[in-house]
This record gives sequence, structure tokens and C-alpha cells, in this order.
Amino acid sequence: FRDGTDVLQSKKGDVSAEILVGTKADPKSVLISFTAPYKLETGSVYDVECRDQKTGDGAFLAVTEKTDGKSLEDLDSSFFMKRLFDPTGRFSFYGPPTDVKVKKSTMLDGNRFLEVSFSNLSQSTNAEIPRTALVVATIPKGTDNAVMLVASANASRWKKGANVASKTIVDSFSAIPSPKTSMKLRAKDRTNGASIDF
Repeated sequence: FRDGTDVLQSKKGDVSAEILVGTKADPKSVLISFTAPYKLETGSVYDVECRDQKTGDGAFLAVTEKTDGKSLEDLDSSFFMKRLFDPTGRFSFYGPPTDVKVKKSTMLDGNRFLEVSFSNLSQSTNAEIPRTALVVATIPKGTDNAVMLVASANASRWKKGANVASKTIVDSFSAIPSPKTSMKLRAKDRTNGASIDF
């Protein structure tokens, strides 16, 4: 996150944040927003994530590696899956996901949309739980990283309407370059509350 900013959520569920992408030598500031019916999670484990504690349905933000100048259309689905199922990623908290399948991959209005099914380990039951996720990815103008919003639910809830909620969430996503200022871009050090030069 950019130093001096916080992740915010309105009573209507509108989430907004200012994040930094790029490199330490050349950071770029991006304003993100989306609407989710779930509560914004806070704490050192969470970045930008909204979650229903009862059902496990949720939505979170992720940033990919550099795209090396490729367009969203030219990037293979595996590029996004690598970030999504990274060993330190949200879905790998209790072990690597299995049965990962990209069911759909489409472009619409300059964004890349993916529907993904997979199974991940439940901490409480130690069983693999099938999940489905909708992913929307965009490369904000002037940047070289894709910013993704991921909305997911377990497979049984997906079939009972969670798919509709997830589509509404990803359709509300926006990631645009922040207005230019003369202020230095500094990343928030979230480990002890101090700020560090990015």
C-alpha cells in the first residue's frame, strides 16, 4: 500500500485502496475499487480481502509479476494461475491447491476474465474442499503488472447462487493509475507501522 493511505470499505460494501506496483526503482501508484457484500478483513495476514466468516465466500486482490510488455490477451492463463496458486498465495495457506482447471478465459472491455475450479485443504476438517473462482485482471495504463480481483466460493455454494455474487463483484472492479503528484511514493511497512522508501 502507499504510505499515508488505508484500505476503506463503505457501509454499502464499496472497497477502495491505493496500491504500489512496479519495482522499487520505478514504483507506480494504482487506485483500485470494487464492491463486495462481505466484511473487509484487517490485520497483518490480510492485504485487500473481503470475506464471509461463516461461508468462506470472499474476494481478494492480487498483483502478478511483470508482464514484460505483453497484453492481457497475449498472456497465457498459466501466467495468472502461477500467481493465484503461488505457495505464499491466499489459496495455498494450508497446502498447494489440487485439480486446478481453467474452465473459461475471455476478454471483455479490455479486461481478462477467467473461471477456475480447484480444491484446497480445509484447516478445520483436513479435507480437500472443491472451490470455484472468478478472476478479473487488468493492466493499469503505464504499468507492467496485471492487477487481479478474485472472487470465490466452495463448489456447492457456487451452484446455489454464489456464482452470481462473484460475477457482480468482479464486474465492479476498477484499477486505474493514481493522479500524478510531486509527493514521493512510499510503501507502507506493514510489519511495524513505519514507512519505507519504495
